[in-house]
Amino acid sequence: MRASGTTAIDGNTVRAITPRLDDDELFGRQPAATNELPDPRPLIENLTRCVIEIIAGARDLEQIARWLDDAVYTTLLKRVVVSAQARQAARRPATRPVFTLGTVTLCEPRDGVVEAVVVVRGRARTRAVAIRLEGLDRRWRATAIHVL
Repeated sequence: MRASGTTAIDGNTVRAITPRLDDDELFGRQPAATNELPDPRPLIENLTRCVIEIIAGARDLEQIARWLDDAVYTTLLKRVVVSAQARQAARRPATRPVFTLGTVTLCEPRDGVVEAVVVVRGRARTRAVAIRLEGLDRRWRATAIHVL
């Protein structure tokens, strides 16, 4: 915010503070309260499935881009490239992974934020996917995704 304007008091000029909002504050993403947002569990489960399939090369990252923060998208894109290079070096084709979702643990550290851990059981190993969703513009957006 910037201050602007002056006011005269008893012949003295005093600078008055009147808030002026920047364009980012007016037109940027607006936080949403949890009660304004849909149930996060279906999105968390679907994002988990999609992320595992994206890393395996069976799904395109663009399919979930609308639910991801820019930083998360960039991080996942790097991981997709590394996974594709590893598959290419081993001369393995991209295949749809076979897995089941296990326990989903949700917590709400503050209003409009949900953090979750989803256990993913595959044939060879069990993994955990940690996801942080934040309510922005009345919809959930993933601001962090980590596959462990």
